[in-house]
Amino acid sequence: MPEREVDPDAAELDQVLWEAWKAMELPEGYRAEIVEGVLEVQRIGRVRHGSIANRFGEAMSRYGCKGEYAAYHGMAVTLGRRRVWIPDVVVAARGPEPSADDEGIGVVASAVYLVAEVVSQGERHQERDRVRKRREYARAGIPVYVIIDDHDNQGTVTVLTEPQPEKADWVGVHRVPYGTDVTIPEGPAKGFVIGEAITGPKRS
Repeated sequence: MPEREVDPDAAELDQVLWEAWKAMELPEGYRAEIVEGVLEVQRIGRVRHGSIANRFGEAMSRYGCKGEYAAYHGMAVTLGRRRVWIPDVVVAARGPEPSADDEGIGVVASAVYLVAEVVSQGERHQERDRVRKRREYARAGIPVYVIIDDHDNQGTVTVLTEPQPEKADWVGVHRVPYGTDVTIPEGPAKGFVIGEAITGPKRS
């Protein structure tokens, strides 16, 4: 298969976005990502958002990921100089320095085994985590994407597996309501159960 041609204008824009992202100095409580070619700034989630992310990350660390992997908060994930994300939780090798990108800014996407996002309130945040990041993480070939969503009915957890980078989609889709356990089926976190201990009960 012939190598796909690179649009020089798009490559230049990617580089500009990357340099702009690196140069940003945001007020405390904000973060910036490049999602589908757009530089986005958003407020860090509220207390409940942070609590769910912490419970997930701490439970994942206790699970141990067989000792070779660890759960990280606030870790940037990069794909070349075109995309950079800061998921709520990242599972990568313990001591991730060997998996860092060329500039030591984040972990390369190919070294990440799982990402998790806790969906924030607001249409823009929901669309980003449910739709745009779903496509982006699939394009990057990250094996597992977990979406914990307070704002979908009374709360849902979706575990996406078997990414299809060329289609920006996933083969495995396991979506359950809060109150129903869902198990990560593959990878270093295989067998890890997401249930009420992490999400809390159904939302009223």
